[in-house]
Amino acid sequence: MVRDWEKKLANKQLNVIVNVAPDLPTIRADRGRLQEALYNLLDNAVKYSREHGEITLMARPRDQQIVLSVSDNGIGISKDDLPRIFERFYRADKARSHNRVRGTGLGLAIVKHIAQLHGGQVEAESEIEKGTTIRVVLPIVTQT
Repeated sequence: MVRDWEKKLANKQLNVIVNVAPDLPTIRADRGRLQEALYNLLDNAVKYSREHGEITLMARPRDQQIVLSVSDNGIGISKDDLPRIFERFYRADKARSHNRVRGTGLGLAIVKHIAQLHGGQVEAESEIEKGTTIRVVLPIVTQT
């Protein structure tokens, strides 16, 4: 899997920054499903990044939660499309991406579903021509 990502990143000459806070609290999660969510987010970031772009993967605590985020400085999503990006089969601004970027419109819906299965939620912010950040917010396990 790492080789697949290396090739995708190299094809667009993308720089990846991984920023994980030290001593993150524990979360209860299905490792495979969480990897699937992050794979979908990273795949989107690569697809919608321009050559020589930058993708940032981050993990940070926030209140009683862990925030996992994937950010890019790619083409961005319009304010009109942003509220709907987590809907199944929804693709933002199909005319702009015509044949250049392929997808089913399921990736972000899957990410949302996985977050909700873990008692969490998703958040998104984006600006056209400046990039997108998608966050998966998961609860921290409290010891009882």
